[in-house]
Amino acid sequence: MSTVSSELSESLPGPAAQEPGRRLQAVLLDMDGTLIESEHLWNESEAELVAELGGVWTEQDHLANVGNAATPVGRYIIELTGADLTPRQVADRLYDRFRAKLEQGAELRPGAKELVTMLSEAGIPVALVTSTERELVATAIGGIGLESFDDSVAGDEVEANKPHPDPYLRAARRLGVDPRRCVAVEDSVVGVTSAADAGCVTIAVPNHIDVPPREGVVFRDSLVGVDLDWLESLVADR
Repeated sequence: MSTVSSELSESLPGPAAQEPGRRLQAVLLDMDGTLIESEHLWNESEAELVAELGGVWTEQDHLANVGNAATPVGRYIIELTGADLTPRQVADRLYDRFRAKLEQGAELRPGAKELVTMLSEAGIPVALVTSTERELVATAIGGIGLESFDDSVAGDEVEANKPHPDPYLRAARRLGVDPRRCVAVEDSVVGVTSAADAGCVTIAVPNHIDVPPREGVVFRDSLVGVDLDWLESLVADR
C-alpha cells in the first residue's frame, strides 16, 4: 500500500458488520469501460469537440485520456487545439455532447448486471466509483440502475480524482469498511492505480487499453463468471 493510502485509511471508521467468517467487506466498481461500454461515446464526443475547435483528435489522443475526468481532458484538448477556453468550459461542452449520445442508453459490459445482482442478493455492499461527474451518473448507469448500488462516488465529489486513491478511500469510508478488504474492479491504468493505491484488491478487466502487471492486481478478460467464492478468496489472507 502506498504511503498516501496508508495515512488516509487510518482515518477510516471500523468495518461494518459482516456475516461471520466473511472476509470480503465490499465491492467497489468503476463505471465507464467496466460496467458500461461508453468509451466509444467519449471518443466520438472528444473528436467532435476538437474538430469544432479546429484540431484533429486521434485514437492515440483518446487512449491517452481513458479513465481521466472531464477537466483533465479539457486541459489536454486546450493544449492540442490552443482554444481560448478554460478547462471547465471545455469539459462542459464535452459533457453536453456525451449527454446527447447517452439518450439512447449505454450498452452494458458482459457480466456487469449479473455481477451487481449477485452481490446485492448476497448482501455484499457495492459502490459505484466513477470519474464521471454526478449529473451524468444516473443516466449512464441506467441499464443497471443506480438504485442497485448501496452508494456511489462521482468525479466531482472528491478532492482529487483518479489516479489518486481518494475516490476509493472515500467509497470505503462511506460504507464503513476497510479498503484492504474490498475488491475494486477497473478497466484502465488510471483506475487501477487509484484502486490499488487505496489498498483494495484490484481486478483489472482491460477494455480499450493495456494495463501493465502490478502486485496485488488480478487480471480477467471479462466479468462473466465472477462469483462470490472467488471474490472472497481474493481477500482471504487480509
